Amino acid sequence: MSEKTRNKIIVIGFVSILFIFFIANIVKKDEQISLTERRKLAQFPTITFKNISSGKASEDFDKYTVDQFIFRDSFRSIKSFWSKNLYRQKDNNGLFLKDGSIYKIEYPLNKENVKSSAEKIKSVCDKYLKNNNVYYSIIPDKNYYLQSDYLKIDVNEMQEIMREIIPNVNYIDITKDLNLEDYYRTDLHWKQENLENVINTINDEMNIESKINTIKNEMNSENITNTIKSKMNLKEAVNDYEIVNLGDFYGAYYGQLGMKVEPDTINILINDTIQNSIVNNYEKNSTQKVYDIEKWKSSSDKYDVYLSGATPIIEIETNKEIENENSSSNKELILFRDSFGSSIAPLLLDNYSKITLIDLRYVSSKILDNYVDFKNQDVLFLYSALILNQNVFK
Repeated sequence: MSEKTRNKIIVIGFVSILFIFFIANIVKKDEQISLTERRKLAQFPTITFKNISSGKASEDFDKYTVDQFIFRDSFRSIKSFWSKNLYRQKDNNGLFLKDGSIYKIEYPLNKENVKSSAEKIKSVCDKYLKNNNVYYSIIPDKNYYLQSDYLKIDVNEMQEIMREIIPNVNYIDITKDLNLEDYYRTDLHWKQENLENVINTINDEMNIESKINTIKNEMNSENITNTIKSKMNLKEAVNDYEIVNLGDFYGAYYGQLGMKVEPDTINILINDTIQNSIVNNYEKNSTQKVYDIEKWKSSSDKYDVYLSGATPIIEIETNKEIENENSSSNKELILFRDSFGSSIAPLLLDNYSKITLIDLRYVSSKILDNYVDFKNQDVLFLYSALILNQNVFK
């Protein structure tokens, strides 16, 4: 075969591949979300004269073609394989795999952002919480528990910055109550069933008598609603809670890494107080249960089973018509939180008649008194180091 003929075959083959992919992408139906990346995908942009003249239409179209490209997940997996096995890169898109767990490089500590986060907490305290018992705690990211030779946020320095700006607010140190096994392997969040030590430390620091230290030898499945019983399998008991196994859980890091990793298992803890509590969602103007089973079945982010995921302001109220022998009083708690708070809040219900959860990422602190009556409540600012290291508060 002559070189000229060989070149013609290569050119024809290359053009044919381009043509096939071009037609396939036209025919392919656009997808709304990426299940592996747990995010909404870009859609075909709105074409207007303003968008075209400003260049926004072109930018949006670029994002659309990247997000909707056929076999996108397969190509992402190939890229991850090459990066790790051929190019010997330690990370892919800022994520790396170690001992079957996925970690995201969160480095370095952004001191200015931490100061801004602390100033926001201070401003809320000064404006609304002069008559409240106020505490704050930092949830370390799971990289904190890696060996010292890995790049990670210096949580200890973050603590010092926070103490300097809000010295009069009581700090609760929970770093000693967690380890790598308490976090999901494929996600950034902690496991609800592993939070006993954290709960006990919070109770001790806030002078709340702990009510969750009695081990149950037997489980009464009658405490679980028919909906939950029909969809889940009872697994085991932790203290006075029952663990319900929801099944496999592929966390946020799983989709971002683009490599095959064994899934986690996600569980929820059940007791009478949680089962009989009602969640008031101000954003949706609706009520719901503590665990949103429909969200678990339909959402790309299974972690949204806890209190339906991100919401500006919600209230959890225990059922006053049912005697709650665990409730220590009619006291209330205001929990300023991020997504980590969704899974720990149900475990605090035995100590309070009502818990109000506020996420300052989605509601301005200037208008909080329009929705919350600040009086003699306990207050806990519970934020992850990852959030405090960003400038995300309104």
